[in-house]
Amino acid sequence: MEQIPSRITIKIGSNVLTRSNGTLDVTRMSALVDQIARLYQKGVEVILISSGAVASGRSEIRETTKLDNVDQRQLFSAVGQVKLINRYYELFREYHIPIGQVLTTKENFSTRRHYLTQKNCMAVMLANGIIPIVNENDTISVSELMFTDNDELSGLIASMMNAQQLIILSNIDGIYNGNPADPNNQVVRTIQQGEDLSTYIQTSKSAFGRGGMLTKTRIASKVADEGIAVVIANGKREQILTDLIDHPEETICTRFIPNEHPVSNVKKWIAHSDGFAKGEVHLNEKATRIITQTDKASSILPIGVTRIEGDFEKDDIVRLIDFEGKTIGVGKSDYSAEQARKSKGKHGERPIVHYDYLYIE
Repeated sequence: MEQIPSRITIKIGSNVLTRSNGTLDVTRMSALVDQIARLYQKGVEVILISSGAVASGRSEIRETTKLDNVDQRQLFSAVGQVKLINRYYELFREYHIPIGQVLTTKENFSTRRHYLTQKNCMAVMLANGIIPIVNENDTISVSELMFTDNDELSGLIASMMNAQQLIILSNIDGIYNGNPADPNNQVVRTIQQGEDLSTYIQTSKSAFGRGGMLTKTRIASKVADEGIAVVIANGKREQILTDLIDHPEETICTRFIPNEHPVSNVKKWIAHSDGFAKGEVHLNEKATRIITQTDKASSILPIGVTRIEGDFEKDDIVRLIDFEGKTIGVGKSDYSAEQARKSKGKHGERPIVHYDYLYIE
C-alpha cells in the first residue's frame, strides 16, 4: 500500500454538493465530512476548498427584484456562505474536529506579501488541528478578478501549502479518452508529465460551476509539474475519499503523476501568477531555445530580448513571450519597464528575470 499523504487539499465542486434543483445536497455533504473525519483521525492534515455557498443561499432567498448574474451571485453567496460554514461546523463538531473559515480573492495572491500572509494563517490553523475551509469571497470579487472557478483556487492553495496531494472531486469519474456519454470510452487512469490531453477533453462546463474539465486538466497538469500528486475523481461515489487513500490502485479516477523534482516555494507562487502580469518580455529565437531547455537553468538576459510591452515596476510579474508570439512562462522582473527597454539587446547586463524567479510552462 502507498504511504498515506500527510497533507491533502480536497476540492469539492458545485456539482457534487448541489441537487438538480440548484439547492445544497446536505446528505452528500455529510457523507464527505464523515470521510474527511476518518482521514483526520489517521493524522492527515486536510485543507478543504468547498463550493456550495451560492446553492446554500439559493434555497433561502425569494428574490423581490430582478437581479443580474453578478448581483445574484453576491446575494446568494453572502447569505449562503453563513449557512454553508455553519453546516460544516455542525457536521465536523460531531467528530470533535474544529474548523475555520478562509474567504479569499484572486487579488490576495497577487503579491508575495499577501500570499505569505494567507499561507501563514492556514499553517497556524493546521498546526492547531483546525481544518481550513476555503472559498472565494464572491461577495466582493469582481468578474475580471475572479478565479476561473474553485479548481484554480484549489491548485493555488495546494501549491501554496505544499500539499502532497490535491484531490478534485467532480460529478464524473475522471478524464475519459472520449465523450463520457459513450459507453465504449474509458477513464484515463494515469497521466504522465507533459502528456497531450487535447484529444480527450470536453469543453462543456458543469451545470452549476464556472469551469469544466478543460480547467481541471490545465490546473492539474500545472500542480503536478510542481511536484504535487493530483487526482480527479467522482465526489458522488460512496466512500470515494477513503477509497482513494486506502485503495488507490482499485479506485476509478484519473491520477496526474507528479514531477520528481519539485520546484521552490517562490516558483510555485510565480507559476500561478499569470493573471497578475503587468507586462510582457518578448524573446528572440536563441533566448527562447535556451530557456526552454529543461536540463539547463537559465535567466532572461537583455541580449535575448526583442521587445518590452506594458508598464511595470521592479518586482512585478511579467509574461514571457517567445519569438513566435506564444506565452511560454512568467517571471518576476528585476527591472522596471523603462529600465528593461533601455537595456534590451545589450550585452553584459544583469538578468531581467533571474532563474530563481522564473517559471516556464
